[in-house]
Amino acid sequence: MPRRGKIKKRPLPSDVVYNSSLVSKFVNSFMKKGKKSTAEATIYGVLELIRDKAKEDPLKTLEKAVENVRPLLETKSRRVGGATYQVPIEVPTARSTAVGVRWLLHYAYERGGKSMRDKLFAEIMDALNNRGGAVKKREDTHKMAEANRAFAHYRW
Repeated sequence: MPRRGKIKKRPLPSDVVYNSSLVSKFVNSFMKKGKKSTAEATIYGVLELIRDKAKEDPLKTLEKAVENVRPLLETKSRRVGGATYQVPIEVPTARSTAVGVRWLLHYAYERGGKSMRDKLFAEIMDALNNRGGAVKKREDTHKMAEANRAFAHYRW
């Protein structure tokens, strides 16, 4: 926390092809070692697969998949006295979107075999149908928050 006031959140510029900040967030989260053009090629390839195979609007499909994965609640560790409690808190919209994108990419990496383009396409389609690893992670996070609801009064 800075001593001299609050730091303003800078807006994420939209990507050039779809004019969407969500696609831009996907590209930046997927990028490794500063190779943005490689990350863009993969993400745009996934969006083309969605258009070709699923016969749907890729941007709407991606938004719906992220919406299905975004967590509403999470737990944070809070030390009270000598004990550490898992306190459930609501997740701000910007953070929940970032976490949803991270989970989609993580569980796409963990899928077996094929190219990353195919794995990410499969994970997005699973998330669209409320299946897959990222959706399971969201459900587990919500269960954890629900189980620790008794400690909600320790929220700060």
